[in-house]
Amino acid sequence: MGQGLVELADREMRAELSAHEGGPVRWAARLTGHGRDVLAYTEASPAPDHDPGGPAPGERLVELRRSQMDAPRLYVHLGDRLHVPPAAGLADRVRAARQLGSLWVLCLTEEQITSAAYAFYLRSMGGSAAEANRCAREYGVACRPDRSASSVRVVRL
Repeated sequence: MGQGLVELADREMRAELSAHEGGPVRWAARLTGHGRDVLAYTEASPAPDHDPGGPAPGERLVELRRSQMDAPRLYVHLGDRLHVPPAAGLADRVRAARQLGSLWVLCLTEEQITSAAYAFYLRSMGGSAAEANRCAREYGVACRPDRSASSVRVVRL
């Protein structure tokens, strides 16, 4: 109720409902417009591709903070417009990510982790390097500029 998803019926509305139901209605609530939107949005959200219990063979569990999820979300949104597009399946994994507490949980292949590292690298060029540093530290993948080839190379740590 504190989020504005429902509104409680006042005394007058409960009296009308009691007359309609043929007995006392002690409390009643209905969805607000905002509540209907949340319900519709939630029902339309894609189902997770994988059991959140753990990664499938060849995948790793990747946990990202809310602010860290912004980089892969933007990266997959830009998709084919980029010189280095996201790895196959990364967009689906980002859309299917589930929030557990303050973390977003994804099950990614090594190729998708490398692609996410590139997203963090892009973020570091225009803002904070914290995500790229954490990815290197926790998942052993970093992207570094390769000045000799005017490109970026992936470094497995």
